[in-house]
Amino acid sequence: MLIVLGAAFATVATTFPSVGAEGWPFKPGRVHAHGELAALVHLARGRWDVGVLRLGLLVVLLVTLVLAAAAARGWRPRRFTLCALATALAAAAVLPPVLVQMALRESTAPWFYTNDSTYQIELAGGVVRDGSSPYGHDYRSSGLERFYSMHGVASRQTQSLPQLQHYPYFPGSAELSAAWTVLPRPWDDYRLLVALATVLLVPAALLFPGPTAFRLAVGVALACNPLAVRLAWFGSADAPCVLAIVAAFGFAARGRSRSAGAALAVAILLKQFALAAILPLLVMIWLDRSRREAGRAAAAGAIVLAIGLAPFLIASPRDLYRDTVVYGTSTYRIVSYGISGVLVRFHLVSRHSQGYPTVPILLLVWLPLAAGATWLQIRCRSLWAAGGSFTASVLVLLTVARVFQESYVIYPLAGVAISALLAGREISVPALTASMGHGAPAPLPSPGQRR
Repeated sequence: MLIVLGAAFATVATTFPSVGAEGWPFKPGRVHAHGELAALVHLARGRWDVGVLRLGLLVVLLVTLVLAAAAARGWRPRRFTLCALATALAAAAVLPPVLVQMALRESTAPWFYTNDSTYQIELAGGVVRDGSSPYGHDYRSSGLERFYSMHGVASRQTQSLPQLQHYPYFPGSAELSAAWTVLPRPWDDYRLLVALATVLLVPAALLFPGPTAFRLAVGVALACNPLAVRLAWFGSADAPCVLAIVAAFGFAARGRSRSAGAALAVAILLKQFALAAILPLLVMIWLDRSRREAGRAAAAGAIVLAIGLAPFLIASPRDLYRDTVVYGTSTYRIVSYGISGVLVRFHLVSRHSQGYPTVPILLLVWLPLAAGATWLQIRCRSLWAAGGSFTASVLVLLTVARVFQESYVIYPLAGVAISALLAGREISVPALTASMGHGAPAPLPSPGQRR
């Protein structure tokens, strides 16, 4: 119990200074509070009020202290109760900023208090529901062009932006959005799905074997750290992919190979960075189970990938390739803390250059290093090495890619958490079991036994 509360307190406390900071500078004009979340608009006084958001985090910290005091007095919740408490604490840290933005968006216009990536994913979901492909679709009159002006007025400059003529995300995001955005407003906001996926990282940690308190503590740290909380309210749509990756390794640790392969395929359909998990996952299943099980995982993943890609490949394979591969590797402006960013800083390539050799660098740098990490994983033969192999592979992939935004750090962070959860199967800590009420605490040694 105390280890879970400690993880919650530490991660929420470190999140406190950054929540709500550096949001989009929208200028919506008059805000008319209405809808189911109008009370939040009044509470925030019709604006992005950072003080209200941090007050919510302070409440989480105080509740954590109260629960810790109860645990110190002998309260030992059952496993289900402990999981529910940990998930509730994560929800209390993640959801309020998202709900405030949803309320402000509902009281202004769809292009305010949102993110261009999640807004375009919502629009793509609508295109899919209409029976069309989001790839090759023209978004210049969709409302997205009004987002980039920050005050809701379209102009010739905003309508000429190249991102309005491409959908750079993998098909799973559009398919998931098509299902999610059938909900009534304001609950159809894709960021709510992202926030719920972030919160679900807590119970997802229980897919791994090991001490319950330890697993929940890792899940809380992964869901409530400053980066994950920021991604939820800012609108970066990485959490569903991260959740699917964590689930894939969790299923593999339980011996459910087909489920592991299917979960990883879902992650790949959502974000390309999940490709870095293919070798670590399959090698983990091979070492822990058998080659046959690894083959079954690969087959299940291939089937799910085929099902997810088929509608868009049938509609227009050229548009799918142009929007996701060509645009992402040669057209989209360079935004990176890695190699491409260094080349821009030293004026060796321009920020909008198409000359950055993304594909050759991936083949000559990333693939050999990913193979080397896999070889070390095989030599180590420990389950936790799979998480380490994924961490190394995805971090190198981000470093050499054309685009490396700060939100992408969530992937190597998830790899570290996966390593910890896989190592948890080998942990046997009686104090953790006792703290949950499943046994008496181990007796202290007598003075004569101490050294």
